[in-house]
Amino acid sequence: MSELDRLVGTLKQRLKSQGITYRELATRLGLSEASVKRMFATRRFSLDRLLEIGHLLGFSLAELAQEAALSGTRLHTLSEVQERELVSDEKLLLVAVCVLNHWTFDEILAVYRLGEAECIQRLARLDRLRLLDLLPGNRVRLNVARDFDWLPAGPIRSFFRRQGLGDFLHSDFAAADEVMAFSHGMLTESALAKLQAEIRTLRRRFAELHEESLTAPLAKRHGTGMLLALREWELGAFTRLRRRA
Repeated sequence: MSELDRLVGTLKQRLKSQGITYRELATRLGLSEASVKRMFATRRFSLDRLLEIGHLLGFSLAELAQEAALSGTRLHTLSEVQERELVSDEKLLLVAVCVLNHWTFDEILAVYRLGEAECIQRLARLDRLRLLDLLPGNRVRLNVARDFDWLPAGPIRSFFRRQGLGDFLHSDFAAADEVMAFSHGMLTESALAKLQAEIRTLRRRFAELHEESLTAPLAKRHGTGMLLALREWELGAFTRLRRRA
C-alpha cells in the first residue's frame, strides 16, 4: 500500500469515526457529493484540500500523516506466545476485548469489577504486547490493522471453543435480534471457493458496520457475535451407515 493510499484510508476512517458522510463533507467544502466521491476514488487531492479536510476533522496534516504512517506497521495478528499470555489472565483478556471494541478507561471501570490500578496494569501489559499505545490520561491508541484477527489454530480460538462456543450456542435464537441458519448441500470445489469469498465479504461488512457504530455512545452499542463456519461434513450417524470399501 502506497503512502497516499494509507493517507486516504486514514481520512476515510476519521470521517467514519466522526459520523461525517461524503454528502456532509461536500457541503462543508462547498462541493458536490459526486466531486467528493470522485476525489476519494481517484485519490487526487490538492495540498490545500488536504489541509482543509484535516482542519474539518480537527487534525493537522502532520498528525494525519503520522497516523497514516503508523497504519502501515499495525498488527494483523499476534504471535502464539502473545495470545497465550492473553488467555492466561482473564482480566487481561477482558481489557483487551474492551479496548479492541473502543471502550474508554472509564467505561471499563463502570461496567466491570476492576480497580483503577488493575486496569492500568493490564493496559500496560497490552502496551508491551504492542496491541496498543498507552497514552497520558489512560487513553489508548490501538495498534491493530483493520483486518486484525486471531491465529486460526491459536490459543484465543482454542479458548473460545472451550469456554465460549457452547455458551454462544446455548440459545434457541428466537429473539427479534437473533438469527441462526444452517444449510447443507453438495458443492463442487469452485462453488466452495465462491462461498468462501462470500463469507470473507460478509466478515468485512461486519467490520465496517462495527466501525460505523463507534460514533454512537456505549449504551447504544451491543456486544454482538456472528459465527461463520464452513467445512466438508456429514452427520456422524450417516457416516456410520456407509458401506466400507
